[in-house]
Amino acid sequence: MLKYHSLFCGLLATCAPGAVIAQTVAQPAQPSAGFPSTAAPLESTQPGAGEIVVTANKRSENINKVGLTITALSGQALAERRIVSLGDVAAAVPGLSFSPSQMGSPILTLRGIGFNESSLGVYPAVSLYVDQAPLPFPVMTTHSAYDLERIEVLKGPQGTLFGENSTGGAINYIAAKPTDHFTAGGDLTYGRFNELEGNAYVSGPISDTLGFRVAVTGHHLDDWQYSISRPSDTNGHQSYVAGRAILDWKPSERAHFELNVNGWNDRSQPQALQLIAVRPQAAAYEPTQYGTIQFAPNKARAADWTNMIADPATGVIDPATGITEPGTAQLVDLAPSGNEKFIQAALRADIEITDDITLTSLTSYDGYRQRQVIDSDGSPGALLNLQHDDGHIHSFNQEMRLANAQSNRFRWIVGGNFEKSRTLEYQLDREFGTTAYNPGNLYLNASGVTVKQSIRNYALFGNGEFSLTDKLTLKGGVRYTDSQNHANICSTTIPGGNVDNLFNLLGSLLGTVPFTPIGPNNCYTLNENFVPGQPFIRSLDEHNVSWRAGVDYKLSPTTLLYVNASRGYKAGSFPTLAAALYSGLEPVTQESVTAYEGGVKTQLFDRRVNLTGAVFYYDYKNKQVRGKLADPIFGDLDALVNIPKSRVYGAEAEVTVRPVEGLSLTGAVTYLNSRIDRYTGVNIVGQPDYNAAGNPLPFTPKWSGVANIDYRIHTARGTPFVGLTVNARSGAEAAIAAKRVDYADAPNTFVKPGVDCVYCIKGYATVDARIGFEGEGDRWSVSVWGKNILNKYYWTNVITSYEAAARAAGMPATYGITIGFKIG
Repeated sequence: MLKYHSLFCGLLATCAPGAVIAQTVAQPAQPSAGFPSTAAPLESTQPGAGEIVVTANKRSENINKVGLTITALSGQALAERRIVSLGDVAAAVPGLSFSPSQMGSPILTLRGIGFNESSLGVYPAVSLYVDQAPLPFPVMTTHSAYDLERIEVLKGPQGTLFGENSTGGAINYIAAKPTDHFTAGGDLTYGRFNELEGNAYVSGPISDTLGFRVAVTGHHLDDWQYSISRPSDTNGHQSYVAGRAILDWKPSERAHFELNVNGWNDRSQPQALQLIAVRPQAAAYEPTQYGTIQFAPNKARAADWTNMIADPATGVIDPATGITEPGTAQLVDLAPSGNEKFIQAALRADIEITDDITLTSLTSYDGYRQRQVIDSDGSPGALLNLQHDDGHIHSFNQEMRLANAQSNRFRWIVGGNFEKSRTLEYQLDREFGTTAYNPGNLYLNASGVTVKQSIRNYALFGNGEFSLTDKLTLKGGVRYTDSQNHANICSTTIPGGNVDNLFNLLGSLLGTVPFTPIGPNNCYTLNENFVPGQPFIRSLDEHNVSWRAGVDYKLSPTTLLYVNASRGYKAGSFPTLAAALYSGLEPVTQESVTAYEGGVKTQLFDRRVNLTGAVFYYDYKNKQVRGKLADPIFGDLDALVNIPKSRVYGAEAEVTVRPVEGLSLTGAVTYLNSRIDRYTGVNIVGQPDYNAAGNPLPFTPKWSGVANIDYRIHTARGTPFVGLTVNARSGAEAAIAAKRVDYADAPNTFVKPGVDCVYCIKGYATVDARIGFEGEGDRWSVSVWGKNILNKYYWTNVITSYEAAARAAGMPATYGITIGFKIG
């Protein structure tokens, strides 16, 4: 751990007491080829001022005057550093961790607050927005980081203004807006793995009152992974296209309407995993393949997955051996594949009712659909493959609020929200390569589940700031939320899957009432009477009151001190899991975070130096986590559980120095200390009555930091520029009590040589670099760039899948050339 502390201190040179972070202040946006930022003008024109405008309080304010921990990345920084995904955003923001879930959906953890769940219809702990319009479910957030003014990352509970499900914080993408004159631009990239990426936009006025902006992006990448068991077989190609159209209408001085329609279509292959361990649950039925299993080397590109395989559901099984008789089974294609589609339409209206009061209406609709085949175990056998991971989401959101002018001594916002969402997910698990495929289970080989949810939320909120003096401001906010989630969960099988036969037998042996035998498409989970046939139908009704109180003190025109206390909530969730008993389908209840934070923001030496800092303490109750339960039929299974009590405390620091014109040096670091105070349950390998008190929270590295250098020289013929970014973080755990798990306590356990902690994520540092030239008048540009240029091998998650554990490796070194242009 000392090596990471020394590294971050060296990057910052600010490890003296009191040097703790509050924000990443982006450089002023400069017009550039490709996607130029249209950020608001700087408040100061002094050298190195570097302020930008943010909307953290749903008002346009100078970031250095907002008493809140904010990280802001400008459009120019996003373009030059090629920040195009949530993983890239997380790498650039200390304290923010990104991991792919078992199904590939993003898991975001901010300052230790996150939800490591992969079900389609669950809310995150870190909420995301495009121009304040919510992307309510994590799967919707994949492709929004293009043609942006900036990205704002708000740290700490944001429940009063951004609603529940932001216990960790909120991320707001600010899209580039229509311009008052015609302009167009774009860029084209070619890189390693035959990468082709194109971006283009066109913007301008249609009339004196109506403007438009249209932007598109497309990306292609050839297969970048290879199979260690079939060297000629490859995986991992990426292919998506996204677009956004904005209409900006100002029919009068008092009315402003903005329509934003955006969407994307992604046909990329899900990433294959790297198998590192296998732990049989029934050693007597261990498949022969376990003894000859191959583990991937420590190389990002090496992995494995199932391709074509004989399907026992379509063949004749020898009852003595459980082996499908040769020539009787059809082949089934379990190779990873994906097809995702998303559309959002958001209409914002701002109406000045009086000279001092504005009514804002924000209406949005989100639609998402997916069809996927997922390999969750990183092996060529069927240890856990999702032959189907299909589903859709329809979500409607409406916010109405009233606010007075920013110039008032007392500034207030009051309003309400309404959300109505419907989700459906169908999964079909194939696990006939595990010990679950045995005569005692009647050779079950296919288990499916369908989850339908109808979700309704409404909320009322108010927020106020009162300038007691020119230097002292009091702040407060409150929000009441009422949530209802009605779920219908039905675990099923397919013809020949044999789960129906097994549960008919169990129902006849254990059931207390007569029942009609079920077929493949009926619900098999045993109800309270231990008989199959009925879906699990439950409603989760919850309500809560989020609040915030704080004080801002302006020590000088360039120094702000602030203290905040707040509480936020995240709604409960139902799992998408196939379970033997109703108890395995129970939801987790709402969690809460009570946060205490103090910070400073200051500018020194004629605003050439920005120094920000914060310390914080979080009281975390009923944290939601994907854990385990001991199922009496299937053994160790995934489940959603609440951790009754835990806590996080930490500190952040950042310094940005602009010693000479064109040179910017930034260092930022976050320290987190997390601990589970109370939790007893089943651990990641199925050991019951496990006391996890004293262990850290998953996906919470103690140290994370970013160092960035940018230098550009303005000449009569153009602007050459060069930049270097180092992203680093210490180790973390991918499961509760990962370092204390006795993985090898079961017979015939197989672990990759050199792995002493199966569910640990090792610390790492990556280096990105770029060099380029912008032509005269910024009409064109060319740059050469590289990401992870030292080809560091690292992984961001370790995923458990019944009897296997596998890593999700980070991308290897990538590099390329980008050519951009601008008209107007």
